[in-house]
Amino acid sequence: MRLPEDYNDHSGLTPTVVSAIVAVTLFVGAILAVVLLMNSQSPAGKRQAQAKETGVFIEEETLEQSAEGSSYPDTEDILTGSTLSPDDFDFWDMYPEETEEAKEPSQEETPETVENDPATDGKHTLIEYDDGKEEWVLISPYLPKHEYDFTRLVYQSNLMKYYEDGKLVSFVGADISKYQDYVDFGKLKKAGVDFVMLRVGARGYGSGQLVLDEYFAENIKRASDAGLEIGVYFFSQAISNEEAVEEANMVLENIKDYEITYPVAFDMEYIENDASRIDSLSKSEKTEITKTFLDTIQNAGYKAMLYGDKEWLLKDIDLSKLTAYDVWLSQESDIPDYPYRFTMWQYTKKASIDGIAGYADLNISFIDYSEK
Repeated sequence: MRLPEDYNDHSGLTPTVVSAIVAVTLFVGAILAVVLLMNSQSPAGKRQAQAKETGVFIEEETLEQSAEGSSYPDTEDILTGSTLSPDDFDFWDMYPEETEEAKEPSQEETPETVENDPATDGKHTLIEYDDGKEEWVLISPYLPKHEYDFTRLVYQSNLMKYYEDGKLVSFVGADISKYQDYVDFGKLKKAGVDFVMLRVGARGYGSGQLVLDEYFAENIKRASDAGLEIGVYFFSQAISNEEAVEEANMVLENIKDYEITYPVAFDMEYIENDASRIDSLSKSEKTEITKTFLDTIQNAGYKAMLYGDKEWLLKDIDLSKLTAYDVWLSQESDIPDYPYRFTMWQYTKKASIDGIAGYADLNISFIDYSEK
């Protein structure tokens, strides 16, 4: 800073004070000289490392000039000539903030989630209820599975057939009750039907009374005369083991005079849009009643069979206690998705076939029971 021309020094400094100032100035000058000498001998890389440790970074051009022996830049050059800003001296920004996303990857993207999808894991099967609800049910590894290759199913002349190595190995069946009214069994046989499953009778779902199907006696006689293989079934509403035995004995009494070559099936199911006697039964109780009926039939020398749809078989009874018996599956579809072993399949209840007026229930048997 330049002093004004009219400035008059009235400080009154004595020679002693002046001498002290000179001495201090020389001492400070000596220290600065030593510092400059040491810095001029220090490698540029050492200064750069020291600068990084302190967090003060000097521009590369300034360091190169110092390394070549030029004077060390003063503080003003460092601060005003640098492109650094105050934000560059914030140490805490060096460490990225850990977010929740980094801590916990989305479950939707984990391999475990994809593997555990019941629709694709191969360990579940889907049940679709009448009210539109769906449920994935775990497939038991302990129950025997079917081994059918459904690419070998062929739909010919409104009839489902199964081939192996080009050879037909299945048999066509129709299940008949009073609801089909009069049936021409001769025409039925000519239409390609091999066997019939005739309803013997039923127990009233409200009254509990045993009732013989009013067409049974005539149906079994005319079906036998037409040369069809014959099996039978009973619609049960038993609520105790004693009633199950009573139902089985009724069946045995009414088939004893005929040749029964196909199974005797037990059919227990709920009544649509109405209450029934079996509504309050537990899964265990239904299983015991089913087994009691089938045991009674089997002990009498007939082939006993369990009938049911996918929901009934998987949810309403315990299949692990009924593995000794064949299954007659009811599932209206082009291909069944029931996972366990079954030997007969009711694939439609709305077929049209010569010999039956109105809708017919058609089946395919993967076993020729007439030769067993």
